[in-house]
Amino acid sequence: MSALLSRGIAIALCLVLGCAAEDPNRVQGYVEGEFMYIASPFAGALESLHVQRGAQVKAGDPLFRLDSAAEKAARDEAERRLVQAHANLADVKKGMRPSEIESLAAQLQQARSALKLSDREFARHKELMRIPGATAELDFDRARSARDQNRQRVAQLEADLKTAQLGSRIDQVSAAEAEVRARESALAKAEWDYSQKHQSAPKAALVFDTLYREGEWVAAGRPVVALLPPQNIKVRAFVPETRVGTIHPGDPVRVSVDGVREPFIGTVSYISPKAEYTPPVIYSQESRSKLVFMIEAVFEPQVASNLNPGQPVDVRLGS
Repeated sequence: MSALLSRGIAIALCLVLGCAAEDPNRVQGYVEGEFMYIASPFAGALESLHVQRGAQVKAGDPLFRLDSAAEKAARDEAERRLVQAHANLADVKKGMRPSEIESLAAQLQQARSALKLSDREFARHKELMRIPGATAELDFDRARSARDQNRQRVAQLEADLKTAQLGSRIDQVSAAEAEVRARESALAKAEWDYSQKHQSAPKAALVFDTLYREGEWVAAGRPVVALLPPQNIKVRAFVPETRVGTIHPGDPVRVSVDGVREPFIGTVSYISPKAEYTPPVIYSQESRSKLVFMIEAVFEPQVASNLNPGQPVDVRLGS
């Protein structure tokens, strides 16, 4: 009886003290998830929450919407201002209104008729000047002055009509075009602001958590939904210093989870260049065994979706 008791105590002590041979290719680890926190850059009341915790979403699925009355009003105002700017540009590119151009054309026609009459009157007085006493010199000067005035009037109206048909000056047109571009930029910003009040899933993922309820006020930049895409799930393990030199990125690993019969196959994606534990004195031959280095392993999305963050796992290195 005492022999059996002694044997049992010895076995227990051996297990406690680590007498059993350990597999150098097997290390402990845990599942780690890198979450995506979806937020709006603007504040507002949570108007609607389209997802629940634990749901699966596809890329582009709506997640939530904040109250966007102010942003919608700003966008509508920017649209109307852009319409106004386009109208102003079209207006400065045009000449006068058709009725104004017709008025100038009629005045020009009258001036040309008056010029013809004054030309004939001047020619008649010029012929009479050759006959002594036929006409006074004052009448001749008046006829010449009337002819010259009518010529200038015709030239003025021709220039006015040409200007009226040209439209505004080039600098006015350039200013109107610049105003249109500025209004287009303002509308683009207003539309972006409005679109940011409702967010969609950037990629397929698990809705890990929802952080607000409908009706609550959400501050600018505060996440409303936490997503966990399968490609953001990885396993972290710690290997001894004596083993880390034989591990390379791309090496296969087999991850065992409690309650799951078949292991999950992954590959090493990262090896930390820094030791997780540094001995308090120096790196002696005896203290090196206390050093461990973190490695990370990744999986195909369909495999990673079966792992849960925080889950303890056993990692077997090598094929």
